This record gives sequence, structure tokens and C-alpha cells, in this order.
Amino acid sequence: MDFYNRTKEVEEIHRIQNLAFTQNSRMLVLTGRRRIGKTSLIKQATKDSDTIYLFVGRKAEAVLVETFSQQVRDALNVFVPSGINNFKDFFQYLFEIGKQRSFNLIVDEFQEFQNINPSVFSDLQFLWDEYRKVTKMFLVISGSVYCMMQKIFTDSSEPLFGRADNIMKLFPFKISVMKQILADYNPETTNEDLLALYTITGGIPKYIEMFCDNQCLTKEKMYKFFFSENSPFIDEGRNLLINEFGKNYGTYFSILQEIAKGKRTQNEIETALGGIPIGGHLTKLEEVYCILKRERPIFAKIGSKKNVRYLINDCFLNFWFRYIEQNRTFVELGNYDDLLKLVSSDYTTYTGHTLELYFRQKMAEEGGFKEIGGWWNIKTGAQKSPFEANEIDIVGVQTNGKSAFVAEVKRNKQNYNHELFMSKVKHLQDKELSAYKIETRLLTIEEM
Repeated sequence: MDFYNRTKEVEEIHRIQNLAFTQNSRMLVLTGRRRIGKTSLIKQATKDSDTIYLFVGRKAEAVLVETFSQQVRDALNVFVPSGINNFKDFFQYLFEIGKQRSFNLIVDEFQEFQNINPSVFSDLQFLWDEYRKVTKMFLVISGSVYCMMQKIFTDSSEPLFGRADNIMKLFPFKISVMKQILADYNPETTNEDLLALYTITGGIPKYIEMFCDNQCLTKEKMYKFFFSENSPFIDEGRNLLINEFGKNYGTYFSILQEIAKGKRTQNEIETALGGIPIGGHLTKLEEVYCILKRERPIFAKIGSKKNVRYLINDCFLNFWFRYIEQNRTFVELGNYDDLLKLVSSDYTTYTGHTLELYFRQKMAEEGGFKEIGGWWNIKTGAQKSPFEANEIDIVGVQTNGKSAFVAEVKRNKQNYNHELFMSKVKHLQDKELSAYKIETRLLTIEEM
């Protein structure tokens, strides 16, 4: 697949690189989930200048240093003595080269140093502080275990805290980019194909590339490829998360699986898991691992615990937990035909929810809103009201502070009940939007 988008990110990298080459060394830390395109981005942005690319694999220190030394010789055409056998001496030698010439140094999977020789973090801090002002190196550090990268560079107790000049986080492709890719690779694409691509990948570049490279860009071909014996997606969720969660991943997986099945509140999840308390796990999934999003009804007070719901904020992971992890026995038996039939039977229901997420994201990307969310007013106990299950899919408060956009999302417009929707809108207007001019819309797959 061709290199798409990332124009602003490339421009920012070039800006920092120019400062490094004309003034003194700069350190850029690149973060983001696996498969988001960190390596592709930095290679694309540095392709026109001298670049050393080092991948930190789980090998012995001396073996890695020997490999790295050869890569430096090849990239810069310089002499590197064969006697260097530790990271500290190796990086110091690179800094000495940086006194004489400018170059990019990319260190990928940086967090793996923790498993090889953790002292490299304090050694690099010492070297950076000593050499930064007298060298012209552009040091780019990237890693795919997000929580560890955050800890290394943002925890005040860590040696490299405060050393990064810039920290850039990569996000999935925007909807407009996904549309462009589909148009380029499948000119006959339909909105159903776009919805399937969004549902499965959520805009993650590597996953889109897999579909493009395998010429699977219709809904039917995507699903057949995903749920097949040789699919690269089958173990992807585990590969992504087990390193993040560590040996206690089981409880986290159980929580995510219940949320993917539709259990959205803490009470519902705890009940499904036999009553075990999960408050601490939910907090970590939200604040440390950035996998969950805590949702409140729009206009609810920040910090309010009333009507809180949890959402997996990664479309791929939600899809994977719902259909792969939940149906692991199908996978273990190699029964992919029946698994595909099961998933296909649920397609319309499942994508009805992701269509709602799609339109919220589309509105956010197009701009004009200062707040976008859903609204619900669900009461329990004896004091029930006619609106105990009142829910509106999308409410957007426009930037002028005077207008609001209220929408119902339906895959099929024939399932839309206008009278019921307008009764919900009136209830919301009486409670929260009395001072707003309201525009109402029905959004279907045809409006994608």
C-alpha cells in the first residue's frame, strides 16, 4: 500500500530535524499503539538524509551491539571499532560522531531495553545531558508497548523524564483517508464496504494495508479473510495486549470481553464476572493503557458517577474480543466456516452500533462542534419515569454555543420511528437544550 496522509506529522518531524541539524541535537519520542504506522512514518520523513535505524530485539547485549555497529558502518560509511560490546560505549561513540556530522538515529522498540539491560536508560540520560548541546543528532525513539513508553518518558522518577524535546502520539487514519484508500484500491466501493473497513480496522494503517495487499476490500472479502485459517488477525489481540498487561492479563481480558459483548456499566461487568471488584482494573484500562473510554451523558458533570458507561475505544479490539476471543473454541477446532456464519448473522446488529461511532467521528473531523456525545436518562428502582430508557444517539453542541445537532442513527431508515425520536428530543430540550436552536436529523448508511 502507498504511504497515505501524515502530512502534518511529516512536517513536524522535518521542523524538529532542521533544529537538530542546524542548532543542536533534539530528541523526539514517537508513541501510539502497535500497527499505527510509527516506523513507516519516521522512515518516510527521514528518507532523504543520513539515517541509522536500530531495532531493539530481545537478544544478548553484545550480540545487539555488534549488529548495531555494522548498521552504523553501512548507513554512515564510518569506522566503528569491533571492540565495543555494551550499549553505553556504543551510544557514546555515536555521540562522538555527532560532533562532526548530522544524522538521524532511530531506535525502534526502545522499551525492550528494559528486558536486556535497564541501565541503558540512565546511561542514555547521562550521555544526552553531556552531548546534547555539542552534537547535531536527530534522535527518534519509538516503542509499541504504550504504557512502558509513557512511564519511561513521563514518570518523574525515571532517568529520561523531561529529556524528550517533543512527544508525538500517532492516531488512526481519519475517515477521509479511509475513503481515499478505498477509492484508490476499489473504485466500485460501497458504503457497506466502508462501514466494514471502519468496523474491523478503526483506521489502523497496518490492518488496512493487509486488506489492500490481499485485495480484500469488499465487505464479504474482508470478513472471509479475517475469519480464515491463515488470517493474520486471529492472534492479533493477544499479541497486542499480553505485553501491555503482563502475567495478570486474564482479568483484563475478561473485562474487555464482557464490554465487547455489551456489558457497559461497572455493575453489569462485575455481575458477569461473578461479583469480583474491578474498579482498579477499569481505572488502569482507561488511564494507563488507554483502551477504555468512560462515557457520560452529554451535559453530565465531570466526575459524575451517574449513568457512566465504558467503551473500548479501539474498533479493532472491540471486534476482536467480541468475535475471536469470545469464540476461541471455534478457532482451536479450526472451524472457521461456522465462525464466519455466526459473525455474519450478527453483522447488521453489530455494525448498527459502529455506524453511530462513525458519525460521531465524522462530525468531529469535519469540525464546528465543541462537544459531541450521546444522551441517556436511565433510572432504576421505584421512581421510574416514562423516559427511564430515554436515549439519543448523537448530540452535538456547535461552537457558537447557540445551536445543537441531534441525530438518530439507523442502518435502515425503515426502522426509524419519527414520533418516538421527536418525543425524546422534546424531553432533552426541556431538560438541557431550552436555550439552543435544535437541528434534528436521521443518519443512515446512505449518509456516510
